[in-house]
Amino acid sequence: MTAMLTVDDIVKVYRAYGSQVRAVDGVSFQVEAGTTFGLVGESGSGKSTVARCALRLIEPTSGSSSIDGAPIGALRGGALRRLRARTGMVFQNPVAALNPRLTIAQSIAEPLLTHTNLRGRALASRSRELLDEVGLAQAHADRLPHQLSGGQCQRVGIARALATRPRLLVLDEPTSALDVSVQAQVLNLLQELRREHALSYLLISHDLDVVRYMSDTAGVMRRGSLVEIGPAAEVLVRPQHEYTQQLLAAMPETPGALPLRLSGVDEPEQGAAAETREKRILS
Repeated sequence: MTAMLTVDDIVKVYRAYGSQVRAVDGVSFQVEAGTTFGLVGESGSGKSTVARCALRLIEPTSGSSSIDGAPIGALRGGALRRLRARTGMVFQNPVAALNPRLTIAQSIAEPLLTHTNLRGRALASRSRELLDEVGLAQAHADRLPHQLSGGQCQRVGIARALATRPRLLVLDEPTSALDVSVQAQVLNLLQELRREHALSYLLISHDLDVVRYMSDTAGVMRRGSLVEIGPAAEVLVRPQHEYTQQLLAAMPETPGALPLRLSGVDEPEQGAAAETREKRILS
């Protein structure tokens, strides 16, 4: 199986006022094509920093990464932009990730204007197509982010991440700011999109249930280091490392845990059906 993303010995050190913090300490892993790699750990363990270093949204102190075999560290200018067009990122706070002054259609069009030659009718057509793909009505196109719910904003974020037809998506806590029922809908949507477009995911989460449901492979981070890695079904059910065992032991035993709930969640109506229902409610 081909590696879509390779992270090799990434280190990130932050320095300030004569001291330093080693946020990431020699992390290495691969995201195989068409699979989901779940990176789990408590807040502050370095998960998001690893992802940002991997895509060079921030510069690593040392180490390297490559996307589909292409090293990203030495790229500059147009070459770096072209490689980034093959990736997308879904952020933790769906409302804050959107420009409050732009309409939903304008937000979705941003990466298309940057990375493609689509303009005019072709641009509008692609934006409408993306809205439909993530289950939003065309009526949402002219709205502003504050007029949408958190779940709807996250769907916009997913649409924007898919705009350039990437092969790799980084999902940085994509459901942590959402209600439980909405979490399930968004996770089911992401699973459906992965199958439909043969996507690869790097999923970052502190929620072990989410990682177990979504991931083929899981890595566990603690204090900047990757302490355990392997098939998700083994790592998150029969962990070998003491820290992973502690994480599992700390999970509350809630009836109807997330993976069980997901199978019974209905996706919201899409496209014209959703728009018709919305008009009926508003009237």
